[in-house]
Amino acid sequence: MSKGNFFNRIAQYNYVFLRTMKIFKYIFWVFYRIWFYILVAIPILILLPILLVSIAKEAWYPLFFRLARFWAKIILVGMGFAYKIDREQKPDRSKSYMFIANHTSMADIMLMLVSVRNPFVFVGKAELAKIPLFGFFYKRTCILVDRSSAKSRQAVFLRAQRRLQTGVSICIFPEGGVPEEHIDLDTFKDGAFRLAINHQIPIVPITFADNKKRFSYTFFSGSPGRMRVKIHKFLPTEGLTAKDTRTLNDTSRNIIFNQLQAFKK
Repeated sequence: MSKGNFFNRIAQYNYVFLRTMKIFKYIFWVFYRIWFYILVAIPILILLPILLVSIAKEAWYPLFFRLARFWAKIILVGMGFAYKIDREQKPDRSKSYMFIANHTSMADIMLMLVSVRNPFVFVGKAELAKIPLFGFFYKRTCILVDRSSAKSRQAVFLRAQRRLQTGVSICIFPEGGVPEEHIDLDTFKDGAFRLAINHQIPIVPITFADNKKRFSYTFFSGSPGRMRVKIHKFLPTEGLTAKDTRTLNDTSRNIIFNQLQAFKK
């Protein structure tokens, strides 16, 4: 065999090997996504009677929240996500807060539940209520908002006020959606900051470092690995008024954006 034929044969074998590996990678991603939805559903089905009782009254919400944290841990561990939480400041269990974080993954909800021990209520997109099984509990425990409706956005303030009066906190992903893959952090909507100022509760900025890499909304992507979380020092709102909304928004976004850049180093 000539030297040229030898190297051509090696190149052909290498091509076949790489193609085979690529096929296996896509097969892995398909089963990895299916496994995620299995992990979402099974704990809900097992805990269904207790979950139904826990949502019967708002006063029992802390019980539901504890079950939700357990559900979230099962999913994160089952997916092979090793989460590490760095807290610059810890929330007081007797106070209410506005928790905010960057939004890049379907695992953001689970990681938020695991990262924060204070019972909180998500403010989220109304479309998620259509997801089978998960949506049933989502629409009964979260504050739903249709961002295309001004009336729906206004109603959020009233619902949030009622929930804050029961002693729980609020959680919002202020980007208002999931940004495109190439965007590290989208602009923040003002809703979370107006709510925090209106109710004089601290903002708690949280940065999720690896969620996009671990389990983004792109179907053929994701893998087990680390998930780093940074809970930053709280931003007080005492004495602030509506005119301070933009400044509070910019300050919060800068904290999360700068931390995302630091995580890349």
